[in-house]
Amino acid sequence: MNYSGIDRGKFLDYTASNDFALYEVGFYKCQSDYSYGPVIRDHTIFHYVISGQGILVLEDETFQVHAGEGFLIPGNTKAYYKADTSDPWEYAWIHVDGPRAKELFSKAGLITKSPVYKPVSDSMEIFDIINEIYDKSDREIYCYGKVYEFFDFIISSSATPKIASVDPKPNYVKNAVRFISLKYSEPIGVKDIAEACGLNRSYLTRLFKQEMGVSPQTYLMRFRLKRAANLLQESDESVGVIAYMVGYVDVFTFSKAFKRGYGIAPSEYREKGKQ
Repeated sequence: MNYSGIDRGKFLDYTASNDFALYEVGFYKCQSDYSYGPVIRDHTIFHYVISGQGILVLEDETFQVHAGEGFLIPGNTKAYYKADTSDPWEYAWIHVDGPRAKELFSKAGLITKSPVYKPVSDSMEIFDIINEIYDKSDREIYCYGKVYEFFDFIISSSATPKIASVDPKPNYVKNAVRFISLKYSEPIGVKDIAEACGLNRSYLTRLFKQEMGVSPQTYLMRFRLKRAANLLQESDESVGVIAYMVGYVDVFTFSKAFKRGYGIAPSEYREKGKQ
C-alpha cells in the first residue's frame, strides 16, 4: 500500500438507528499512484470522487472511476483502488452499514457486480452532504438525517439500472419522531426538529403530513399532552411543574392546550383519575 497524500476524517460510530450505522466520514487528496489494498473491510464504504480519476478492483474485476462518480466497497469483499498517475483523484468517503444500507445501495444500482455510481446530472450534493456530516459530527440525529438524504440523492440521481424503486423518505419522519421523543421536554419547535434532522422546515412538514397524517407541530403537541396526562395520573407534581417537564414555558399555555386536547383542565383530569 502507498499511503502518501493529505487526508482528514472523523470516527463517529453512531449505531442507534434501526436502519443503519454511521461509522466514519472523511476526505482524501491523493498523490500520483496512491493505492490502497487489497483489503477486506467489515463494513460498507462509499467513495465520491471530487476530482481526478482512478481504478477500483473489486473481486478481481477492474472499474474506471472519474470525477463526479463514486464507488461502493461492500463489506467482506476484497477490494483494491488506485489513483491515476497523471490525474490522481480526490474523494470524500462515508462508512455506513446496517440492516437497510445494502438494500438502499442496491436501489441505487450499487452492488458487487456493479459498484460504480454514475449520476444523470451534477452530483456535488453528495460532497455537500458528507461535508455537512463532517462539520456537524457531534449531532447524532442531524447526521442520521443527512445519511437518509444521502441515500435519497444517490437513488434518485443514479444512471445505473435499479433493481426496484424505494423511497427512504419515511425514514426522515422516523428520525424526526425519534428527536421529538428525546427532546419533547425542551422548548423545541418545528424549526428545531427540521434543523436537527438536517431538513428544510417546509420539506419536513410535507413529508411528516404524508406519513403521519398530521403536521410535526401537532404531533409534538399531542406527544407532550399524552406525557402530561400520564404524569398527572402517576405523579404528585404540580400542574406548573408538569407543564415545564413536558416542554411548556408557562402553565397558562399548557392548561389551554390540555383543555383543548382532552376537553377538561389538567387539575380536573387528575381528580377524575383519582375517583
